Amino acid sequence: MSVPDVIVMHMFAVPAERVYDAFLDTATAAQFLYRTPNGEMVRKDVDARVGGTYAFTERRGAEDVLHTGEYLELEQPRRIVFTFSVPKYSSTVSTVAIDIVPRGVGCEVTLTNSGVPSEWAERTREGWAGILARAETVLA
Repeated sequence: MSVPDVIVMHMFAVPAERVYDAFLDTATAAQFLYRTPNGEMVRKDVDARVGGTYAFTERRGAEDVLHTGEYLELEQPRRIVFTFSVPKYSSTVSTVAIDIVPRGVGCEVTLTNSGVPSEWAERTREGWAGILARAETVLA
């Protein structure tokens, strides 16, 4: 069974365009997307177009963890929608929408992950909150 939606909000002190671009630029995204404190990013591929795919593999000790998906919507600089899966841990493919709203000199990001199995909901929420916080640090 899946939960209705996992929603995480975060304020950034940088313009919406910079946040949008960070999620689609391979080198920048690899600094915050799907990273853990002690992991090593060993694969980072981004084909940033509707229908394009992404794949990030992080080496975590002796195991490699792949995060992958397909871009469904790209509306620069306000919205990114993609599928998301971590095949090592689940066969579930969920959908992530990142909505970016300018707020003064910065922006507000609302990330909505739909189709998350209920047993992964809290960990998913914590994971996305950490990703957004790391993105802010990378962009600062």
